[in-house]
Amino acid sequence: MTQAEVEIQAHASLAQIAPEAWDACACPEVADGGRPHDPFTTYRFLKALEDSRSVGPGTGWEPLYLTAHIGAEMIAAAPLYAKSHSQGEYVFDHSWAHAFENAGGRYYPKLQMAVPFTPATGRRLLVRPGFEATGQAALIQGAVQLAANNNLSSLHVTFCTETEAEAGREMGLMTRIGQQFHWINEGYGSFDDFLASLSSRKRKTLRKERQRANAFGGEIRMLTGDQIEPHHWDAFWAFYQDTGSRKWGSPYLTRAFFDCAHESLRDDMLLVLAERDGRPIAGALNLIGREVLYGRYWGALEHHEFLHFEACYYRAIDYAIEEGLARVEAGAQGEHKLARGYLPAPTHSLHWVADQGFARAVQQFLTEERRAVEEDIEILTAYGPFRREQQEEQD
Repeated sequence: MTQAEVEIQAHASLAQIAPEAWDACACPEVADGGRPHDPFTTYRFLKALEDSRSVGPGTGWEPLYLTAHIGAEMIAAAPLYAKSHSQGEYVFDHSWAHAFENAGGRYYPKLQMAVPFTPATGRRLLVRPGFEATGQAALIQGAVQLAANNNLSSLHVTFCTETEAEAGREMGLMTRIGQQFHWINEGYGSFDDFLASLSSRKRKTLRKERQRANAFGGEIRMLTGDQIEPHHWDAFWAFYQDTGSRKWGSPYLTRAFFDCAHESLRDDMLLVLAERDGRPIAGALNLIGREVLYGRYWGALEHHEFLHFEACYYRAIDYAIEEGLARVEAGAQGEHKLARGYLPAPTHSLHWVADQGFARAVQQFLTEERRAVEEDIEILTAYGPFRREQQEEQD
């Protein structure tokens, strides 16, 4: 099959794409029942972002969803956006933008192949089974051509899989690695089993943190599916606004997103609510994949010692063990997660830069950065909380 047979289309709205065609590329595994591997690239998640106006005009995230077709059959798709800033990406290129613009270039707009506001690794080149090589090549070439035809500075494919990063490198894109902290389920039967794998000092520390966190004077509830009721989002919106205003200046998601999510995504969500005197005071929101629990948002109206760790990290571990999930991905950054059993793991992204001189400078930076990140991962892993023999097995 030749590449010439593949047609690429760009769409300003998911409404222009049939949901079943998108999901046949994004999550073909649901055909056998069960959850998608990645809830973030499903039609319903991306459509909730669009319908709630969390992306679109005025947000700096203008949809340009790519699809690849052979005849009447859609074989691949990608969540692609034109960006007028670098907010909500979690793979930071602000220094690149500053350098390029200081040299007289125009960095924005650029193209971003990503799930907005979501630092979670997953496929970005969504290809139907049987079309892997053809679909991946078509999407990358189509996105690069779209950038070049519109005189855009660059294309960035963020939080892609390692396999996609290698495929992109072979197609001439630059690769970048970062790091996150993930909890790995080593077949634990209970939280106590997990604690038994830690060093004695760390085990005692975590037990004390959980005791003190749960002594805040209320109860913690873990809700999913129909257990989540519309009024719960009123409380969570207050938490989310507080965190968003402190971290980003203003929240990325709109209030309407949570209403859309309630309609189409609540079966994919785990909402952890801390309540005192019948009133929610803090909460953490997770998305549930087939093998992974993804920690996404946390917020609180009251401060209670270690409640953040309990709601975000320890309850996530509880849920993963109970449901037999392989790991918990706790979001971007945060070396404090290391002491709680979350070990560093590499993340991957791909980058294409139109200006050749600037591209050479970026490549030099990425080469030096990779060495530093790999060394950091190695050092942090050695300082993990596990018993020495357990650490050696994981290494």
